[in-house]
Amino acid sequence: MPSDHIDRKHLRITGRHRAHRDSHVEVRENKEGATIVVTQAFGPRGDSLVGVSGVEFDGCPAVTVLVDNAGQQGQLHLSPIHGDSRKTGFIDIEPGTRCQLLCPVSKLPLDRVPDVSGDLESTYYAIYLTPQLSMGSIVAMSDIWGHPHSRIVDNFELISLWDDE
Repeated sequence: MPSDHIDRKHLRITGRHRAHRDSHVEVRENKEGATIVVTQAFGPRGDSLVGVSGVEFDGCPAVTVLVDNAGQQGQLHLSPIHGDSRKTGFIDIEPGTRCQLLCPVSKLPLDRVPDVSGDLESTYYAIYLTPQLSMGSIVAMSDIWGHPHSRIVDNFELISLWDDE
């Protein structure tokens, strides 16, 4: 898989990622280290967010969310490769804008992640990694446009962190 889009300078693989080889997160080892790919994701009602659009990044189906920016809505297709900032779709949004994140299938708001330590400026929302919709297996995504911080938590353990600091 091409890795030239992965921001390895700001991506930190933490935890015991080698133990997490479930179907919802694929860990690909290579000479540059580990690459984590989200292979399944779910909204607040359990609707699949992967592959709903037909959009792909490096052959991997996109994770799609619905973004509401002051009443204007559109689908946002995100690379499923953690640390890869590529996205397409509804992207004409001013950096720093707080957006509402919704499920593209049910149109329900994504569930809020309880306080994420170390980040007081944004609110995080859950993209669940399993159909059980557990906060123990999520991608935590910021609601501020252009705020690159995100986290992957699996089995209640932080396994990947993307932070621009």
